[in-house]
Amino acid sequence: MSVQQHDYEERHIEKRHDPSRVAATFIKYLAYVIITFGVLYFIARYLIPMF
Repeated sequence: MSVQQHDYEERHIEKRHDPSRVAATFIKYLAYVIITFGVLYFIARYLIPMF
């Protein structure tokens, strides 16, 4: 019976978490959502009744 010896390289991966970037991204996508709903509201309230 042979015993194999393995050398393992350990890697520690640190996930970078920058709260300011997360907040900026959240604000950006929130602005996209608000603008989208604003355009839809404008279409539903003012453009559709014209037809």
